[in-house]
Amino acid sequence: MSSTTVARTAQESIELARAASAQLEGQSAEKIVEWAAGEFGERFCVTSSFADAVLAHVVSKVVPGVPVIFLDTGLHFAETLRVRDVVQRTLPVTVRSIRPRQTVAEQDAEFGPRLYAREPDECCFLRKVEPLERALQDYDAWAAGLRRDESPSRANTPVVGFERARGKFKVSPLVLWTQADVDKYISRYNVPVNALMRQGYASVGCWPCTRRTPPGGDPRSGRWAAFDKTECGLHTSG
Repeated sequence: MSSTTVARTAQESIELARAASAQLEGQSAEKIVEWAAGEFGERFCVTSSFADAVLAHVVSKVVPGVPVIFLDTGLHFAETLRVRDVVQRTLPVTVRSIRPRQTVAEQDAEFGPRLYAREPDECCFLRKVEPLERALQDYDAWAAGLRRDESPSRANTPVVGFERARGKFKVSPLVLWTQADVDKYISRYNVPVNALMRQGYASVGCWPCTRRTPPGGDPRSGRWAAFDKTECGLHTSG
């Protein structure tokens, strides 16, 4: 990929995102990635929580060597870190593990222990949102693995959006996929999957805030189960 940074106003960026989203609606994930790679070149990256490596696998077929940003919160399950390490060894990608400014111990010292149990939004900001925004400074666009079928809060996810607050384009190549599509792709390409996904976890985040989900329930219901919260803040930037 070549670097293709283009200076645009916020309104121009919004219009580009709307036009691209309309143009790419119904297209394959690979076609969506081709558009993003052509539009943003080296200023395009992928993010992954490594519940599975489907998005990284899809993008790497189109853009070998693509940067994959992983937010290493210090609170991940060992199974999640295992998928990250397998992806780094086996896929043509460059995994960038981005850490918070503070270790868990340093955060505990400043804010008190178990901040996630008292102020989960603040903990998510410190350990996920701020590190992502720092990582995205090197890019104009990022791909996320959002799917419309995952939860009501994601039902209207566009193929391409523009986050005015971050000044970044967000691309969702898998937005039209269903869980059946994901399972079929994993089987076809033997894609690495977090072992917890086969143990009753429909969505995997940090270990203190992730629980098993009832069969057939909202996949996000196991996240922050004790709170009225289903998103960490990574996908709520307007």
